[in-house]
Amino acid sequence: MWERTGSPATSNTSLNAQTSLARCGSLTARARPREAAPGAGSRPARPAPRPPGGAPLRQCRAFARRPYGSAASWDPQKDGILQRLCNRYYDIEYLVNWSAKLPSKNLRRKNAYYRYTKDLYGDNAATAFFVLTHRGRVRFQGQETWFCVDQRGKFSFDFLQLRDVPVVAIDLAGSVLNYDGVDNLVKLTALQSLDLSRCPHVDDWTLSRLHVFKDSLEELSLAGCPQVTERGLACLHQLEHLRRLDLSHLPSVPVPGLVRILVEEMLPRCEVVGLGPGDGLAPVSGAQTSRDGREEPSVPSGARRADEIPA
Repeated sequence: MWERTGSPATSNTSLNAQTSLARCGSLTARARPREAAPGAGSRPARPAPRPPGGAPLRQCRAFARRPYGSAASWDPQKDGILQRLCNRYYDIEYLVNWSAKLPSKNLRRKNAYYRYTKDLYGDNAATAFFVLTHRGRVRFQGQETWFCVDQRGKFSFDFLQLRDVPVVAIDLAGSVLNYDGVDNLVKLTALQSLDLSRCPHVDDWTLSRLHVFKDSLEELSLAGCPQVTERGLACLHQLEHLRRLDLSHLPSVPVPGLVRILVEEMLPRCEVVGLGPGDGLAPVSGAQTSRDGREEPSVPSGARRADEIPA
């Protein structure tokens, strides 16, 4: 009897508890998304998106706050916009170093060996092309006129018709010829006149390569070359056929009078011009030669070459 009366109450109590648990479960399921149970055909849960402001972003912000130069703060005592930028940015220092190396790179490029032109047109045409690109002059054997540039720096390519004719005269006054650029001249076998006056990069090492013209060279001008010393002049003793040597205004020669005596003893059949008392103090204008080989009054190089008409 007691069991009969007690079982309905117990069953009602358990039913009420199950109903309450079901309601709580339904509320919990509505509050958060249901996770997919692993099984056949089920897709993996998609990872939650990364919140902004992670580690990479923090590193970028920290890098942006770093100073870009050796000086973290600007010194108001220092004047000049370049000085301020140099103290602040590394890029200015890089540009300064790059601009310092640029002239040497341009010098090597301008004195490069014209191998392709030599293989295609021969030694004489390649040398003429090299001289004209340096705004110089060149004359072939049997020709009275010089090939040269005009006022705009242009020149005619008619010299290619004379590629089998040897070059006898070269005027490179005021050019950037150096030791490496002589590679474009050493193949000439009939060169008689060479003008290297006012060439800032012609030095003693350059003069040591002129021995290849010992059988043909008769006139040589080194007037106004600032890097030529008595050591380089000693290398000219092999030019046995030299008849005229211009050594005016060589500032690196310490004792011009004594060096002239030594050069005259070294080349007894050569007329030495310059290296007199007080030589090397005044600016040099350079001796210039006309088309027929006669000496002209000294005039600016640009005016002389601009008035001439290319052959």
